[in-house]
Parts: sequence; C-alpha cells; structure tokens
Amino acid sequence: MIDLTLIGIGTGNPDHMTLQAIEAMRHADLILIPLKGAEKSDLAGLRRKICADHLAGAATRVVEFQLPVRDADHPNYHQGVDDWHDAIADAWLDHIDAVVGQHGRVALLIWGDPSLYDSSLRIAQRLGRVRKTSVNVVPGITAIGALCAAHAIPLNTIGAPVTITTGRQIRDHGWPDGADTVVVMLDGACAFQSLDPQGIEIWWGGFVGMKEQILRAGPLADLAPQIIEARAAARAQHGWIMDIYLMRRNR
Repeated sequence: MIDLTLIGIGTGNPDHMTLQAIEAMRHADLILIPLKGAEKSDLAGLRRKICADHLAGAATRVVEFQLPVRDADHPNYHQGVDDWHDAIADAWLDHIDAVVGQHGRVALLIWGDPSLYDSSLRIAQRLGRVRKTSVNVVPGITAIGALCAAHAIPLNTIGAPVTITTGRQIRDHGWPDGADTVVVMLDGACAFQSLDPQGIEIWWGGFVGMKEQILRAGPLADLAPQIIEARAAARAQHGWIMDIYLMRRNR
C-alpha cells in the first residue's frame, strides 16, 4: 500500500508550518516537489527550504519532477482539467514506483490547505484507482485566513454567510446571489472589473503571508485600477503572483 499524505504548508511563510506538518514530513519515505517552470522557480525553492529546515537527520528522500502543463486552449475547460489531472497522477506514480515501489509513505507539500481550491485530493483519488492507496491530509493555513489576518478583518459579518468562489464565476455570473461577503480565488484577470463597484469594499492581497506581501483595501471604485497596476508590476518582477481578495457589499 502507498500511504499518501497531503501536507498543508500555508501561504509561503515558513512560520506557517505546524508541528503536525513537520512530523508528517519527517515520517515520509519520499517527498515529491513539482517544478512549474523557470518563472515559478521560487515555489520549488520555498519547498526546498522547508525541507532543508525540517528534515535534518530524517531518512526522507526529496525528489523533484516536472509538473505536466494544462492545455489552456482546450475547447472543453472541464475535460482539459481532467486530462491534466490524469497526467499529474501518472507523474506521481512514476516517481513513487521508482523510489518506494509498491509500499511506502509519500508526501506532497500543498500551498495553503489541501481541501480548499486545490486539486491534490482529486489527483490522489486517481492514484487510488490503480494502486492501493491510503490518503491522509494535514491541514494548513489557508490564503483566506492569511488575508483576513493581514488586513485584521473578520471573514464574515454578524450572522451572515460567506461565498467562496473563483474569478471565472464572477466574470461569467456576476455577484453571487444572497451574499454580502465574497472571497475570490484563482482570478488571473481581475474579474472585479466586471462588477458595478458602487457600495463594494475590497480587501486584496498579493503574496499574502510572504515577505513580498502587498495589501490594498478600500472602496472598489477607487482601488480597482491600483490593484490591477500593483498586480501587473508584481507579476513582472517575480514572474508569477498568488493573490486573493475579499469583497463586501454595503447594504
């Protein structure tokens, strides 16, 4: 059996590592680190640093692999994602077979938390179809929690719900029905531009929790151009950006 552990490592700050996460790393026979191209080499570098900081004296092997690239031009978005996940599962299995064979403890270090807008659990299910696999999850600090902490704001208003969605959904369907507070993830195109900004406050963060952290907060009508500019400048400087934002509608 393969004992697969998905370890939440927070949003890029080494201090986000929990004692449970460190223990899981040290008990693994193999940790897989995906490589996402030169423009995102910092992501692999942060994982390497976490391993170097916490694996001293452990027998854990660390192996890097090239992460398959999603076909962004696939005519069917969901099918394109499914094909991509199949390719990632195959890459995991190839390296697991090469290092630990049929039996062993394998771990992956997941940004934020493996349960929230991350596909690792779905990919792990694919692995279980071809190899007897036990899947364990170590929770991590989410980008949502880190964003609210950075701005020192509560996630919700009193007794009110919160909607967590994606930039694609905001772009295609607008403000979610029945929501006063909306958290938007995976938005590479600043979908807030498609909304009527009147009465909306926004709390935005890029590289939240990391030393490169950028924060903006205020009325969406005033801040939208500033956020777009700051995001573009940060992406040009680093080659990549992770960002997230919370919007609240005043009623």
